[in-house]
Amino acid sequence: MNKDLTVGKPESVLWKFCLPLFGSIIFQQLYNLADSFVAGKFIGEDALAAVGNSYEVTLIFIAFAFGCNIGCSVVVSQLFGAKQFREMKTAVYTTLIASGVVCLTLMAVGTLCCSELLRLIQTPENVMADSQLYLDIYILGLPFVFYYNVATGIFSALGDSKTPFIFLAVSSTSNIAVDILFVTAFHMAVAGVAWATFLCQGISCVLAIVVVLRRFGRIQTEGKVPLFSWPLLKRIAVVAIPSTLQQSFISVGNIVIQGVINSFGSSVMAGYSASVKLNNLVITSFTTLGNGISNYAAQNIGAKKLPRVKAGFKAGLKLVWLLCVPMTLLYFFGGRYLVYIFLDPSKASALALDTGVQFLRILSPFYFVVAAKLVADGILRGAGAMTQFMVSTFSDLILRVALAAALSVPLGAMGIWCAWPIGWAIGSALSVFFYWTGPWSKAVSENGEGA
Repeated sequence: MNKDLTVGKPESVLWKFCLPLFGSIIFQQLYNLADSFVAGKFIGEDALAAVGNSYEVTLIFIAFAFGCNIGCSVVVSQLFGAKQFREMKTAVYTTLIASGVVCLTLMAVGTLCCSELLRLIQTPENVMADSQLYLDIYILGLPFVFYYNVATGIFSALGDSKTPFIFLAVSSTSNIAVDILFVTAFHMAVAGVAWATFLCQGISCVLAIVVVLRRFGRIQTEGKVPLFSWPLLKRIAVVAIPSTLQQSFISVGNIVIQGVINSFGSSVMAGYSASVKLNNLVITSFTTLGNGISNYAAQNIGAKKLPRVKAGFKAGLKLVWLLCVPMTLLYFFGGRYLVYIFLDPSKASALALDTGVQFLRILSPFYFVVAAKLVADGILRGAGAMTQFMVSTFSDLILRVALAAALSVPLGAMGIWCAWPIGWAIGSALSVFFYWTGPWSKAVSENGEGA
């Protein structure tokens, strides 16, 4: 159901919209968690290292899909808030066409270059074959990744966060079952993990696109709706390209960091692979909530209701900090038991287990810091303030990559983990500063709404 985010009490509206998004990303992350769980538990430590190693490369592809998602979502949100439904439909069709072109290009580049990239990041020979196999199958499923991301962006733009939640809940739980079936019954090893994800993502993508097109068919517009618009593509690209660059450079930075980690051997790789999936569950969850805040801000900016943007920031910050409390406590005090989900303590090396625990204990207390950044980033994206958004993001990234390489020399692997909190702190300070200098900071509602 479509939802107008420009009316109602801001905190109530935002929370009702964002909480299903939070549930959706939990199920989305189950795809990667399931792959790592099955690889580590049913195949072995090297298989877990291979899946984790490949995952850092797949994040480059996901960055482009995310850019298409957020570019379409912000523009459609603004048009929906302004009740410009004809242009809104054209924006969606334009995104679908442009996303197809980008996806095909990436599939060609990925097929030709992934093996070289794996060697560039010093992938050990004992996990090279499985890493390459996982990536080859993943690249075949890129159209599903792209169009599912676009579909979820459209649902969010229309104020509907429940439909993608339902799709993800069904497909991700199915993925766990199919993962285990392919690996244990059919003995497909890492290939089984990859094909299970391919099949489940494909089904959810097709269903999501069908529902989106049917939903749009019920929105009445005057005259024939153009299927493509260069001006709208430019407007989408203004948001999509910086978002893609942000995620791409983060992915490249993570790949550089992965290369540093790989130099410590497959046991450290396996421990990092287990713990970084748990960390990504938190960060991606907050990023998705930030995307929801972008939709909220964009609709209200389109409707020229700036005081509600300021109220949305306060409500969003309250929401993410409440979620930080249990996650930080769980990861800091229960990290070892969470790492056991991916690594069998009777089979995995002590180094792999200790690496995973150490990573979580260093990063988890700083989730409150990075959460504030992602809320502020959500407002900036929704407003189209992409320059400020990029400055804070790249400051965070550059610091993390440089410090990971520098601190790994005197401190070993622990030095790599220490780079995260420093980068988060600087990036958060910049994002919050840019938010407070925005036009909504001085906006006052005549009736007190959004104050």
